[in-house]
Amino acid sequence: MPKYNNNLKLPARTLRSNQTDAERLLWSKLRKKQIAKAQFYRQRPILNFIVDFYCPSAKLIIECDGHQHYTKQGLEADINRDNCLQDIGLLTLRYKNKRILTQTIDVISHIESVIRSRL
Repeated sequence: MPKYNNNLKLPARTLRSNQTDAERLLWSKLRKKQIAKAQFYRQRPILNFIVDFYCPSAKLIIECDGHQHYTKQGLEADINRDNCLQDIGLLTLRYKNKRILTQTIDVISHIESVIRSRL
């Protein structure tokens, strides 16, 4: 189990209360073990990061990326973050918010395929 960062507990709670439309939609599909009977947690503090969705059994993180992730600074931060998480055995899947909202079935299908390959 990755280290839970207790210092990020309150910021994570705030993020759970202020989800984007894409996060809200994806959470409606991930919660209650709807995909491959895998448990997900949302806005989970891991290391020094708060990840959007985390599935411990598949060691999988799912990130919903808005426009800020596609700036030079955002891309560099995401690479650093993904590398740190990969170093502790976690795989990060990233989806653009627009793709989640417009191609939901394809996104869910891909997530399910990855989960099944990692269980």
